[in-house]
Amino acid sequence: MVNPIPTRTLVLLAAGAGRLRRGSSRIVRAMAAACLLSTATTGCAADRTAAPEAYGFEIVNTYPHDPQAFCQGLAIVDGVLYEGTGQYGRSTLRKVELETGKVLQQATLDQRLFGEGIAVWDQRIYQLTWQAGFGIICDRESFQEVGRFPIRGEGWGLTHDGKHLILSNGSATLQFLDPKTFRVVRRLDVRDQGAWVRNLNELEYADGAILANVWTSNRIAWISPQTGNVTAWIDLEGLAPPEVRSDTDAVLNGIAYDSPTKRLFVTGKNWPKLFEIRIVKRP
Repeated sequence: MVNPIPTRTLVLLAAGAGRLRRGSSRIVRAMAAACLLSTATTGCAADRTAAPEAYGFEIVNTYPHDPQAFCQGLAIVDGVLYEGTGQYGRSTLRKVELETGKVLQQATLDQRLFGEGIAVWDQRIYQLTWQAGFGIICDRESFQEVGRFPIRGEGWGLTHDGKHLILSNGSATLQFLDPKTFRVVRRLDVRDQGAWVRNLNELEYADGAILANVWTSNRIAWISPQTGNVTAWIDLEGLAPPEVRSDTDAVLNGIAYDSPTKRLFVTGKNWPKLFEIRIVKRP
């Protein structure tokens, strides 16, 4: 299992969210997280019985977020925040100004589509749909659709590791897709001490690890891409703004990591705030 004892500092960008039902709202929070993770990811995931490390959080910054944004996917590239939102008739792809929450650019999906996770890769934005059986490819600058790609089963979360698109479908198995053919070239079963971790939702790839929201949970799983073992849990209990805590649909969902600045951002469905957080190891 990936060695949870850190040898270097990792700051993650995370917008985490669970999923209460596929028709629930999502929103994105931005958080900056400083985490410790072993640099040797290949040799640290051997022992499936080892308990994952436990982390809490500190809020570094708080930013406005559209409380009508049903956050399904979050990413940050070149200092610009991108967000995919869901719900039939309300699904969008957005470019957002981080500091103000202002929507700078937006494309609206067909009302028959339920938008899901996104991945920004080079000059393309890939956006999943929930049950339509395909994802949408958009030009990063114009937001114009330039293609579609097939997906098997449901689409929940999406990210990339620079070689493959990585997709979640609500199960405990992640799919690695060839970015040219979109064929599934690898499947990764995610486990915590041997037990399946189901309801994997929004994803983010950060400095050699996969971060995943677990739907209806306030925790983010820190996953080894080599073994699928959960090497750490980030507990975000108490982060949800007071005004959404009684809303069972307003769950944690949305993780964005800014690699150059080592900042981690997170939010939730219909949250009025986006958080930059720092990850803090628990005693």
